[in-house]
Amino acid sequence: MEQVDTADIAFNDELFSRYGVTIPVVANGLSELNWPFDASQLKNWLEDNGITYN
Repeated sequence: MEQVDTADIAFNDELFSRYGVTIPVVANGLSELNWPFDASQLKNWLEDNGITYN
């Protein structure tokens, strides 16, 4: 079963510099989906990355 982790970038200069204007970001390994995205794009990204959801 896949596990979801969250990261608060507010206090991490490296992550804030990288993702500051594109949060939220969904990542799986090297694959990332950056904001803005809609529900359909998220669904497709999850499927493309072999992640199941309900």
